Amino acid sequence: MRNEALVGYLLHQHPYQEKRALYYLFSQQHGVIHGVGKKGAPLFMPLQLFATGKRDLKTFSQINIASHDTTQADSVQEGSTPAVLDAVPYANISGQHQYAALYINEILWRLLPTEDPMPVLWQHYQISLQQLKQPLSNSELRLCLRQFEQYLFTELGFTLTLTHDNVEDPIESDCTYRFLPDVGLLPVLVHNEESVHLASESGQTVFKGADIIEMARLGITEQTLSHWSKLHRHLIDHLLDYQPLQSRLLWQQQQRYQ
Repeated sequence: MRNEALVGYLLHQHPYQEKRALYYLFSQQHGVIHGVGKKGAPLFMPLQLFATGKRDLKTFSQINIASHDTTQADSVQEGSTPAVLDAVPYANISGQHQYAALYINEILWRLLPTEDPMPVLWQHYQISLQQLKQPLSNSELRLCLRQFEQYLFTELGFTLTLTHDNVEDPIESDCTYRFLPDVGLLPVLVHNEESVHLASESGQTVFKGADIIEMARLGITEQTLSHWSKLHRHLIDHLLDYQPLQSRLLWQQQQRYQ
């Protein structure tokens, strides 16, 4: 690309020389793009910029806050007037919501391939950030994250089948199942509370059949939220090869000191 106009959101950055930074940008046009640009780009704000370069690492220039109209357009319109970076607050997401937004950013820059357009996921990312700018209860915050994770799994090609087990037998309400990301739901042979407890203690992700049926029937709701959270966490950890998430560690530290 040569001086191509992009609209996107900054997911992550590293210092790069004295006045520049290495940016991971989630762009509307090309998905995640890596580039080097002037320091100072904010998180959680729509950006418009120009990218140049044939290799994986681009050069970003004229980085500015994009207007609302620009984020709704297919590209940066000639003659549009961006906001000046120095005149815009760093972010308008705060408190626990900021930890949630950092989590969304981290799973995106660590899991998405580079230069693979994902316009549907990009739109859902914008919607999630708008939700995180609003006052949310703890349950509403967790619902926002679980719903976004589901869109991410779909883009990555992971479809969670909750109506049948790994050999296509229907889920039975009085059975217990173990979830393996690359296999699906496997029946646990011994069906009693002690076996479920031991499986959970050993780090296995187990569910009662009745809970799985309810998840499939209701989807991600407040009533099924704890079960979806357990399932999604296991899948995220698997996709990350069980490497820790820095945003999750920050969240845990913040909870301990409250």
